[in-house]
Amino acid sequence: MASGSHVIDVNLGNFSEAVEAESFRRPVVVDFWAPWCGPCRALGPVLERLADEMQGVFLLAKINSDENPELSRQYSVRGIPAVKAFRDGKVVDEFAGALPESAVRQFLDKMLPKVGDEQRKAGLEALAGGDTEAAEQAFRAALEQDARNDEARLELARLLLGRGDHDAAELELAALSPAFQVREDVEALRALLEFSAELRDAPSSAEIARRLQESSGDEQAQAMYQHALRELLQGHEQAALEQLVEMVQAHRKYRDDLARKTLLKIFLVLGKEHPLVNEYRSKLARALY
Repeated sequence: MASGSHVIDVNLGNFSEAVEAESFRRPVVVDFWAPWCGPCRALGPVLERLADEMQGVFLLAKINSDENPELSRQYSVRGIPAVKAFRDGKVVDEFAGALPESAVRQFLDKMLPKVGDEQRKAGLEALAGGDTEAAEQAFRAALEQDARNDEARLELARLLLGRGDHDAAELELAALSPAFQVREDVEALRALLEFSAELRDAPSSAEIARRLQESSGDEQAQAMYQHALRELLQGHEQAALEQLVEMVQAHRKYRDDLARKTLLKIFLVLGKEHPLVNEYRSKLARALY
């Protein structure tokens, strides 16, 4: 049973307003439980205490799964306790079982608004409008409020890289928390930094084109690599991928399989949903085998 001003009982009748609609205003944590469930009796007080401690930063919605089987089926609750976090009307994270308080705090930290997020959002809006100076100021303001706002720091690093300030972007990436550093979008930005660094001392496009035609061996392989990176950074992703597939076929051993490794990094940069990724994964597989 709910207790405290930041904890409510929810059922099928009030779920839409109390959970879905409310989650557009603040995060809602839904706890599916039942009176007979021992782990529920262990987890419930932890969630309720944290809801009161955080003074309404999130709402804790308690759902008796025995009394609300429709909601349990709708949200695929197969065992209890089952905890689901809602933002903007959707489940954004979840866990099952009675976790210790430290793990519950980590779960909440991931989904609760961070200090400086309003400034970060303002920076994104400024970027969308083409005002990079205002965007940078907003991202830096977010970090002044909370230096641990990794999302704001990542956006600042991305802006700095786009402006060509590679050293500053590298410093911002290095300042990200260790747990955040392993995210794919961070790895993708780090790959772009690496590609830009590779081209700092590269010859002109005309010279690279000459070497592609007239050279052989490692010199040709290096020209193919530099040509591919230049095409990528100029927005010609397919040309870059095509060049690297050719490089895999012609110079597989160059710099410890550099062409294949670079293709994998570009797949990460483009993202799983990009239409070229599946196409060139298949081309890479054929080139290798």
